[in-house]
This record gives sequence, structure tokens and C-alpha cells, in this order.
Amino acid sequence: MAPKPRTVLIDSLIVFLLSGGFIYKLFAIEYSRNWGSIESTFIADSRMLAEQLPHPGWQPLWYCGTRFDYVYPPALRYSSALISKATGVSTARAYHLYTAILYAFGIVAVYWLVLAGARSRPMACLSAAAAALVSPAFALLPRYRLDSPFWVPQRLHVLTSYGEGPHISSLCVLGAALAASIMAFRSRRLAWVALAGLASALVVSNNFYGATALAILFPLLLWCEWSGSRENRLFLRATAIAALAWGFCAFWLTPSYLKMTAINLRWVAEPGKNSSRLVAAIFLLVLAVGIWRMGKGRPDRSWALFVFSAAATLTLFVAGYYYFGFQVTGDSGRLIPELDLVLILAMAQAGFWCWKKRALRVFTVILALLPVYPAAVYLTHLKAPFSRARHVENQYEYQLTSWVHENLPGQRVLPSGSLRFWYDAWFDNAQPDGGSQQGLENEHIPDATWQIMQGHDAGLATLWLQALGTDAVIVPSRSSLDQYHDYTKPEKFRGVLPQLFDDGQGTRIYRVPRRFPGLARVVDTSSQFSLAPIRGGDDVKDLKAYVDVIEAGPDSPASMEWHGFDAYSVDVSLAAGQSLLVQETYDPAWEARAEGKTWNTRPDVMGFTVVALPPGRHTVQMRFATPAENRIGYAALGFTSFIFLWLCVSPPRYSGVSKDDKSATRAFPWWRRSRTEHSR
Repeated sequence: MAPKPRTVLIDSLIVFLLSGGFIYKLFAIEYSRNWGSIESTFIADSRMLAEQLPHPGWQPLWYCGTRFDYVYPPALRYSSALISKATGVSTARAYHLYTAILYAFGIVAVYWLVLAGARSRPMACLSAAAAALVSPAFALLPRYRLDSPFWVPQRLHVLTSYGEGPHISSLCVLGAALAASIMAFRSRRLAWVALAGLASALVVSNNFYGATALAILFPLLLWCEWSGSRENRLFLRATAIAALAWGFCAFWLTPSYLKMTAINLRWVAEPGKNSSRLVAAIFLLVLAVGIWRMGKGRPDRSWALFVFSAAATLTLFVAGYYYFGFQVTGDSGRLIPELDLVLILAMAQAGFWCWKKRALRVFTVILALLPVYPAAVYLTHLKAPFSRARHVENQYEYQLTSWVHENLPGQRVLPSGSLRFWYDAWFDNAQPDGGSQQGLENEHIPDATWQIMQGHDAGLATLWLQALGTDAVIVPSRSSLDQYHDYTKPEKFRGVLPQLFDDGQGTRIYRVPRRFPGLARVVDTSSQFSLAPIRGGDDVKDLKAYVDVIEAGPDSPASMEWHGFDAYSVDVSLAAGQSLLVQETYDPAWEARAEGKTWNTRPDVMGFTVVALPPGRHTVQMRFATPAENRIGYAALGFTSFIFLWLCVSPPRYSGVSKDDKSATRAFPWWRRSRTEHSR
């Protein structure tokens, strides 16, 4: 029988406190000494958001400008920003507080998931302990075992070593989303549908790899539950959960966001393989038929079918990628923490089955003792994953970004390596690249940065820097303090570009020659729109023609001034046949107004913004207007919130249940059968 709510609450509190105790140092960290971690980009993103609340539409400091929503899902960045504003701590400290709280909550969510699915308190407690202490995936993937010192569980290792805060936070909510979904399928209370929808939205709003796992596991869970109960209402409830999840995310998860994410995926992950997609389709079809045949309308089999099918599916995706290059979409190797979760669930279920067989109890005990050694190694090195950085002002990344902020204010500068990650953690420094290479509207940037850093031709690199409106470039040599050393030939700029700064430890900053400062240019309209498209990073001819138009055009400077993130103004004087070019990525949501009128904007061949104006002196006010798809999304969010509240207060649905058994249906619709079997 399922434990009482009070018992569940006490267990949850104990699990949370114990899990938090294992990572207690994470609650106190502001900056870790792992300066090469990608967590710096989330810290920087949260800092910028905290200073631009409630919601900036545009992000002018990364990727030559892009929509703020495109950069990353909102949950972690908003939570860190709000914690920072509410408590007065830095966004770095707020980020670590958020991820620490979610990490401990994630272990509790495992307890809830097993309790909801298996209705076994011992199994739930042991599964939660295993999730906190061991990684069974290490047995399948030895390279990752070797990568994790002292066998630190993979979910904690990638959080602290690689800065995967959004991914692990999403994983931690995933267990709660699946637990609520199980209760929504089995219980008559509509409140569980509402909670499942909200939790699923939080999974997606933290990270897309967690969302990928949800997209795999939720349909499996639905199919297993239906195969066990054969109640068609489950499909209606699943549809309601998905609709609620979309409604909560609609204000940012817009069609253009999905399109942009699909385009950017090719910059951060290998493309999928058709052969892998075919294998996956066949595997899932066979699995679905097998679940349907084994379910046989037996609700008691649903949980076991789910955990073993989930373990088989994620093993195919992750181990298949590891050994055979199996690739459907994205980077399947990133799903190791999710594989850990389902393997733990499957092993716990197998262990409890074996324990019921007296002949297998000795084997069960031996199997249960196998994780003791790696867990003991981890427990004796609880402090190992955490290293607090002190005197941040003496750190290489801080000193360089501070120098740029003080000496090149408002100028677009190209950093690289770990400096790129930390470039906006403390100051508003504009760069043509960005933190995580997600959300790029301007697809010329990856070609340009690759040619600048990996190419050997300083002249071609300089053309790209000028084309991107870059005023300076930071070049770390092999002997520098940078963590990554992205430049294959850093000495190529010596004698070609004037040097502005040398830190004496291998990093130099060079000035990029530009006719006028800033991002606004007066260009000859006919010349601008007769340019051929630039085809790749080594298209010297067309790139040089473009730079000639913007750097050797009319002798008429224009001044530009930002007003926050979502607006700027340009003072410009135009003659007949001239246009205003702003080297900021074109987006149709930008509105140009001058003399009380709205003027047309369009992109040039570099993806920047051209404003068509009549001859004369103008002060152009540019404003980023909230796109219609986002406004529709806000309306959907409001409607979804209303439906959520209505579902939470709705009474249980007792269709097909006798009056005497109404109280029991708060747990499972087949309660009467379980009660009869228990009495026997």
C-alpha cells in the first residue's frame, strides 16, 4: 500500500536534507576555480537579465545582436536573476544556489517517481540513495568513468566540472514531471494533470536535453500505462498535460525560436544519421508492440514495463552513440545523466523482483553490494567536486574584461577561449560572438570567427573583423593564461594591426582599423544592394567588396547611442542615393521612426540592418517591438494559468467507481483490485 501523505512528506524532507548535505559546499560557492566551465555564460546571461528586468527583447552584446529569447530557455536565467535581485548576492552566487537547490530536489523527485510508479517506499528510498551516490552508466561507458575523479556521480560531475547547470536542473525536475504524470494517469484528480503540465514546462524551460529526455520518456510512460490499464482516457489526459506544458512555455517557445534552434543545432552538435533514425524507428516499433502484448490489461505491470523499456531506449541512444556513432539528432552522449536515472530505476525493480524469490536472495544481496565501493569512494571525497575561487579580481578573465570595459567602453571587441565565456559576467562588453553559440540570427558569425581564429591569413581575418563592426581583437598566445587557446597562429596580427595592450603573459589586444567608430554607417544605396552574397569564410573577393562599401563609402559619419537593450538612436545626414546601415543584426521586430514616420528596414548581404530614409538630417529612433508571436504566447500563458488553477481546485472524477470506494480513487483507479489481492 502507498504510504500516508505525512510519511511521504517526512521522507521527502529527509532525502532533501541528506542530498543537500552531500553538496553543501555548492550552496556557499560564488565562483569556482574551474574557469574553463561553460557555467560562466549562464552567470553572464543572468547578470545582464538582472539589470534589464522585467524582460529585454533584444540582446545587443552577443552575436552582433539577437533576440534575447533565442539565446537560452528562461528558467535558470530568470531564477538566478531574481534570486540575485531578491537577496543582493551576485548572479554567480545566485546561479550556484539555484542549481544546488534543484540538485537536492532532483533526488527527492526520484523518490516521488518510484513511489508513484511502484508504490514501494523501500524501493523509492533506495532508488533516491542510488541517484545521489552512484552512476551505473560508468559500467557501460568507461571513458566517462575515468573522466569523473573519485567516481563522483555523473549528474554532479557534469554540473561542477562542465557547468551543465541548465541540463542538470532540467533532469532534476524530470523525475517530478514523470511522477505527476503517473498520478495523472492513475488518479481521478485533475490536479495531477495540472501539476504534470507545470512540471513538464519547467523541464523544457530549463534545458532542451532535459526536454529531449522528456520527449522520449513521456510517450513510453503513456504507452506502458495504457497497455496496463487499457483506459483510453489516458490519451486525453496526456494531451492535456502536453497542452498545459506548451501553454506555460508559449511566451518564449515560439515558432521562430524553434526554427532558430534547429538552425543553430548544426553549430553545436553533429547532424543526425538516416541509418540511425531507421534503426531507432524499428526499435521503437518493436518495443511498442512488445509492451502492448506484455501489458495485457494488467496495471501491476505498467511500472516494470516503463523502467525496462526506458532503460533499453536510452541505452540504445547513449551507448549506441558511444560505441557505434548512433546519432538521431543532437548529441546523444549528453544524455548520460538521464541514462543513469533509468538504469537505477530498472536495477531497483529487478532487485525487488529477485528478493521475492528466496532462491535469488543471496544473488540480490551481492548485486546490491556492488555499488557500495564506488559510493564509498565518492563519500570519502565529498569536497572534491567543489573548489571556491578567491580574489577574483586577480583572475585573468576578470582583469582582461575589466581592461576592455575601462579602456574600450561601448566598442565591439572579439574575445576567444575562456575569456569569451566570462566576457559579460561582470561588465556590459559587446562582442561579435557570444557565450554558447546558441541563438545566432546572423549565420555569418561562425564562418567569420573560425576564419579569424583558425585561419593563417591576417588580411582575411582583418576583413572579417571590419565586416562585423569590430573595433579590437583579443589574441591569446599559446603561453597565455587562457584555458583554451583558440588561435592556431596568434602571431599573425603582429605588425599588421596596431597593438593596444599586452598583459605580459601572452595575451595582446589589437586595434582593428575602421574609418569611423561605432556601428552606424552611411552607404551608397546602389553599391550596397549590388553586392554579391558572401559564400563562406574564405570568400575574399565578395568580402572585400563589402568592406569597401562600408569603410570607403561617403565621408559622412553617423553617431549611434544605445538606450538600454531594446532601443537606440542614430544621428545621420544623408544625401540623395544614400542609406543608413547599422551593423546590428537585422530583425523584422525592429521599428525605425524619424520625423514622426515609420521607415522601412531590410537586411544587407552581411545580415545587418539598412534603413531607407530620404535625403537630409535625421535622428532615427530604433525600437525593438515585442513580436506578435510572443504577444500571442503571453495570452496563451494567461489562459493556461487560469486552466491550471481551475484544474487544481476541481473535484475528483468518480466515473465508474462505487460510492464506497471514492476515497480510494485519490491514489489509483484500480484500488479495489489491489485491496482485494492484499486481503487474500
